[in-house]
Amino acid sequence: MSKLSIAAVDRKILRILQEDGRITNADLAERVGLSPSPCLRRVRLLEEAGIIRRYVTLLDPDALGLGVAAFVEIRLGPKNTATAAAFENSIKKYSEIMECHIMTGEYDYLLRIVVADIPSLRAFVMNQLLSVPGVEATRSSFSLGQVKYTTALPLDIGEPSPPRRRR
Repeated sequence: MSKLSIAAVDRKILRILQEDGRITNADLAERVGLSPSPCLRRVRLLEEAGIIRRYVTLLDPDALGLGVAAFVEIRLGPKNTATAAAFENSIKKYSEIMECHIMTGEYDYLLRIVVADIPSLRAFVMNQLLSVPGVEATRSSFSLGQVKYTTALPLDIGEPSPPRRRR
């Protein structure tokens, strides 16, 4: 299924599943206006197409004592595919690194790191991150608070707008 071939009912299924991945098939079917069997068939097709990658449980970092979120920019040296591959393979083993993005600009990667406190972050950067092959420089910024957080993708992008009423 390509982005453009996703039917409106499938988008509705995806919106609901993004809100509540534990919803029963019967409740999902009722909310999208299908009987349970066709609804389950649509969900399975979305899974097989790779649109639904997996189901997860989201945890509250503060409740678990993981109150520090830092964004760490990484500059690699030398700049080549072998260095990048070694870096990418190395950082996958660290559970503190929640996200890693390849970036444009002065720094090559942006990491989102979650730890308990500033001493934990310092220890992680000094003892683990700086020992990763190819790391030439780092620059860190700290989150002072989360204004918005979502895991739900914007499914309305690319959909035609509803017709406007004439007055």
